[in-house]
Amino acid sequence: MQMKECVFIDGVRTANARAHAEKGWFKNVKPDQTLGAVLKALFERNPKVKPEDIGAFFVGTANASGYQNDIARLTWLSHGFPERVPTQTVQNQCPSGMAATIDAARAILSGEEDIMIAAGAEDMEKVPMGANMAFPDNFFNRYNMLEIPMGNTAEKVAKIYDISRKDMENMAMYSHKKAHAATVEGKFKNEIVPIMGHKEDGSEFLVDKDQWVRDTLDPEKMATMKTPFQADGRVTAATSSPLTAGAAALLMMSREKADALGLSYTYKYKLGVQEGNDPTIMGMGPELAIKKIFKKTGLTPKDIGAYEINEAFAAQSIACIRETGIDKDNAPFDKVNVWGGALALGHPLGESGARIIVTLLNVMKTEFPKEKYGIATLCGGFGNGAGVLIEKV
Repeated sequence: MQMKECVFIDGVRTANARAHAEKGWFKNVKPDQTLGAVLKALFERNPKVKPEDIGAFFVGTANASGYQNDIARLTWLSHGFPERVPTQTVQNQCPSGMAATIDAARAILSGEEDIMIAAGAEDMEKVPMGANMAFPDNFFNRYNMLEIPMGNTAEKVAKIYDISRKDMENMAMYSHKKAHAATVEGKFKNEIVPIMGHKEDGSEFLVDKDQWVRDTLDPEKMATMKTPFQADGRVTAATSSPLTAGAAALLMMSREKADALGLSYTYKYKLGVQEGNDPTIMGMGPELAIKKIFKKTGLTPKDIGAYEINEAFAAQSIACIRETGIDKDNAPFDKVNVWGGALALGHPLGESGARIIVTLLNVMKTEFPKEKYGIATLCGGFGNGAGVLIEKV
């Protein structure tokens, strides 16, 4: 069977809202509803594609329990889509949405399917991080229990790679600054699907922007914040991604099928990689993923127009940027997260791997239209890194 090309037809997401039972804009919105909203938007924006045409619907979520139990199947059916379309919930910690995208792309590349939807969804308030989680008996015989929590991994990375607190706070400041500018300038409008949410006072309103983004950060206030993970630590709430809720989805298709339907596209899926690493420094996954992409393709940092690196923590993001040489050592960066990152936009775990691809497609088309390649990459709890290379067609 001859390999096909896989193109991105469209990508959308909800805004990312604070995961909080009282202050979160999606406090009364369940994860199947955010996911259902992006599905509905894809079909409304692309009327030539019908729900019954979809080969399969893959959804990544980090915590597949409670409201996120087999979220792919239950969302698809509860929103009235055809029973005959198969679904799959992909659980791969933070890279879950990207793993779903990679799996969907491979189905198209192999010729098994022509049209796929890959997505990611997470609500960290309704399904808390680590909900219903248990560890194998031997896991903590191999690893120190105190080095496994995410904040502790960030502290370890900061110390190993000598990432100063000042540099982390500087990155956080620019993440918010760039995200705020992109929001004010309407750059996220093409990707954000507005849905109804609720303010803290209970009043209903249309959520069309990310809740966590701040117009300014006070460097002096950041410098006084306590380090919650270690008494002598460097990582603070300001330099960590916040608890968030949201969903994102991508419509992907064989180039042959897209041409037959008369659909337009600008970028194709070129390569997806996954790479494991030491879970006590899980945040270094993007370094390994980027280097693997370069090794497999022969590309170098200068060949890549833009990068989306999910900012789980400023410590790991800076370390990965420096270790790969893809941008300057300190923010503001020229190619990385030019519309801000998860420190400002939020990180709804399993959603983020899909969200950063959606954003990368728009960043490339808007800010770097002449560039041929872009990379989206992120780390994952317990040591799973992932990356996707896109190519202009």
